[in-house]
Amino acid sequence: ILEIFLFTLVAVALYFFSDWVLRALEQRRGAPLPYRNIIFFAIILTLSMASFQLLQHFLPQSGAS
Repeated sequence: ILEIFLFTLVAVALYFFSDWVLRALEQRRGAPLPYRNIIFFAIILTLSMASFQLLQHFLPQSGAS
């Protein structure tokens, strides 16, 4: 149960952080980015793969044998 809660919490945080990164890129550029949805997806996918891999590494394994 703790793992589910932690992964959900990280996912929500990644969503907002990815949105912030995308808005910062657009503000720096001075215009909306073309293919904004694809860029958002690439940002959140990269961050989620890295953070979930780290979470799995540091959380104790609950072996269901």
